[in-house]
Amino acid sequence: MRKNLARRWACLILGGALLMPYMMVGVLAAAIWQGEDANVLLPVQVGVFVAMLPVVAATGLFLPVRALEVNAAQGLLGAHVETPPRQAGRSWQERRRTAAWFTLHLAIGGVVSGCTLAIVPFTVFTLLLPIVGAPTPVLGAVVTPGWNAVMWALGGLATLAALIVMAAGAGALLARLAPVLLGPTPDERLAAAEEQARTLAERNRLARELHDSVGHALSVVTLQAAAAGRVLDHDPGTAKNALSAIEQSARAALDDLDHVLGVLRDSGRDDPGDGGSDGGDGTGADVPGRRPQATLADLGDLVAASGAQVRQEVGDLSGVPAVVSREGYRILQEALTNAIKHGKGPVRLSAGVRDGELRLEVTNAAGDGAAGPSGGRGVAGMRERVRLLNGDLDAGPTQAGWTVSARLPLRSSP
Repeated sequence: MRKNLARRWACLILGGALLMPYMMVGVLAAAIWQGEDANVLLPVQVGVFVAMLPVVAATGLFLPVRALEVNAAQGLLGAHVETPPRQAGRSWQERRRTAAWFTLHLAIGGVVSGCTLAIVPFTVFTLLLPIVGAPTPVLGAVVTPGWNAVMWALGGLATLAALIVMAAGAGALLARLAPVLLGPTPDERLAAAEEQARTLAERNRLARELHDSVGHALSVVTLQAAAAGRVLDHDPGTAKNALSAIEQSARAALDDLDHVLGVLRDSGRDDPGDGGSDGGDGTGADVPGRRPQATLADLGDLVAASGAQVRQEVGDLSGVPAVVSREGYRILQEALTNAIKHGKGPVRLSAGVRDGELRLEVTNAAGDGAAGPSGGRGVAGMRERVRLLNGDLDAGPTQAGWTVSARLPLRSSP
């Protein structure tokens, strides 16, 4: 309690110190207005004090005093004030709340500071009266030695106690009002919530990227390594092709991992509320110095790196929007991974545009069940991508085998 009182009293003294320049200007202006010699060290009149409060409020409206006041409230008042998010500009709601707090701090601090400067010396003076032993004039009265002086000393102590109570109450009042007036405004809280939602969405997107890319590469590496081991002795050429597919898949996975980590590092250096470092579409495609994300134009490399026997039926995809093309590539990548894991034999891959939609399909014969359920999030990740683009997805075993079929609108509809 004593520690809090001392620090809160210091915060009130700080408010009085900040008020002093305003009061000096007010006293000087009043003296010039009255045509008298100005003495800024004289006690300040109540009228000047009240007249300067609108000037203090205007200062809080237009000068950046919020950060100073937040630090003072946290460090001296002991108030828990949420750090407001950084904004490109100050809203009028924030300006009004800051001005209200600044005016309260300086007004209450000025009163407490003035009383402190007057009452503490007065109390010390009254305590010395019984010791002086001679009649002493005090506030227009003559204090004689004896009980008269003792009563004045007790009155001085009572005045000091009242000052302490006033300082404690004023400090508690400011500590209670600080989180309300200096904390984030509703608009700032909404902006912070939107920024957090964007961050979570970006993290989920990056998790899907890692799952699709690395999961595909590991599936290809595992199957091709097993195939190479079986034919290494009697068919070195096939084994060499399998090892080449392993190399391409691992290299592509490492490139994607480097890209995702680069996006994370660049996003961590961005200012809050700027929409990320990915050029505005949330895909990380335009990060300087980073490899662009794969699109349907890279479909040939994806098929070659898989090492599987794939029969492609690819139409003209040049008119597919960039966002749909990137998501379509990832869907085909995951579908090809599932076809390799859960099916057998050659894979049929088709991609084309029809009726304003991108149609994707990956099918191969059903496997013998050796792979079993993976328990991963491959199909769930594909569904999330398709849902974000307002499309449809069917994935799983059918009479024809393992099939993944997706329809993605090329243009978003209201």
